[in-house]
Amino acid sequence: MRTSVDIALAAHRFGLGEASLSVVGADPRRWLMAQLGPADPPPVEGLADTPAVLALAEQRAQAVAQRKAARGQAREEALAREAEAAAQAVRQQQRQLQDTNLRAGLAAGAQSRRPWVERLVMFWANHFTVSEASGKLFGLAGTFEREAIRPHLAGSFQELLRATTLHPAMLRYLDNQRSVGPASLAAQRHADRHLGLNENLAREVLELHTLGAEVSRRPEPAGAGYSQADVTAFAQVLTGWTSGPEGPQGVTRFEPKRHQPGPKTLLGHTYPEGPQALDRVLQDLALHPATARHLALKLARHVVADDPPAALVERLRRAYLDSQGQLMALYQALIDAPPAWTLPQRKLKTPQEHALSCARLLGLGARWLQPAPDGGIGSMGQALQRATSPAGWPDRAEDWLAPDGVWKRIEWTQRLAERFGAGLDARALAEASLGPLLSAATRTQIERAADGTQALVLLMMSPEFQRR
Repeated sequence: MRTSVDIALAAHRFGLGEASLSVVGADPRRWLMAQLGPADPPPVEGLADTPAVLALAEQRAQAVAQRKAARGQAREEALAREAEAAAQAVRQQQRQLQDTNLRAGLAAGAQSRRPWVERLVMFWANHFTVSEASGKLFGLAGTFEREAIRPHLAGSFQELLRATTLHPAMLRYLDNQRSVGPASLAAQRHADRHLGLNENLAREVLELHTLGAEVSRRPEPAGAGYSQADVTAFAQVLTGWTSGPEGPQGVTRFEPKRHQPGPKTLLGHTYPEGPQALDRVLQDLALHPATARHLALKLARHVVADDPPAALVERLRRAYLDSQGQLMALYQALIDAPPAWTLPQRKLKTPQEHALSCARLLGLGARWLQPAPDGGIGSMGQALQRATSPAGWPDRAEDWLAPDGVWKRIEWTQRLAERFGAGLDARALAEASLGPLLSAATRTQIERAADGTQALVLLMMSPEFQRR
């Protein structure tokens, strides 16, 4: 029985759920480790890359500028209509990009034979949140996941940190595009434009991506905390890093004229002027003990429990530091940790996780992603790629258990069962998918259901299916 429980936990806690536990095989830990490596591209053709998305954004900016200029022309009305039509046409292309990106990411999660990797993609994409809710990105959230997260999933954290920090989506989302060193050539030449330093990216890299918010509140004598002066110094290091249409340096480039001159002191270390300083800062941040603890706590919380055992967090922290920030060592330590394989199931699925596990249970592939590109997940309160803050979506049960949220989840599940449940045997699915996790109470409820649709809803809304 112990082995079969481990097989079920591998499929549901580490993975995204399966229609049959037979896919895991007899050795669940080996199944999980064999999946690790760079994530596969989503199984969708015709996805735009960052240069294409930025080119489209440039077209829209030009169309909007033409529309404004037309208002001052003699043939104002006709020119304005033409410019408005051009702007709307580009905006429609941007919406299509956004919809395609949503379908691509969800199709990957619903169909992948490496569900543990897809869970890690979701984890890191949320850790390094970029959001299209602000209207700054227009399709870049999808390219960010494909270009910055998926290829760097199993290398060093430093590589992942650099890829995410310098991706155009992050630079634009956190306003580094507008950050100019106060003493830079650009600021001096354009004093009338009031160019200045923007600290958003520096603050979020320190607070959310590396050291953690709690570090800034620690007493300074311990030497672990960071101050406002550190945020400012890091923001100065980041000046000059921007993005735009593809050029000799690619879509991300360093513009010396916007860079704050002189050395910068951050967390007690001094870094030189110029683009090379950023790699040194990111290396020091990636290997900082506070970063190790922050990442260990977040990963343990995501997979095991909202309040994970302190010993588990310490185990992950030590594995991270001993390996010099290698993510494979972090994953291995989690897979090998006994607390990761204990019952009861403590984690509540987010709406996205619930939708993906239902799609995998019913073998839907990408069919459920029509007509809504997010499969209706937004109706359950999680607007994908549109998180309301750089902190991303919450990862604790209390944030998803409000009565209204639970009711919306039931309604979504009812609609899915009505659309795709014809001919499916919920009893057989429950046994094959949940195995030893299936309780006698849930088995009895499914058997007593009024019809097949109700039986499927009872299965997908059962405690053992909702928890992992």
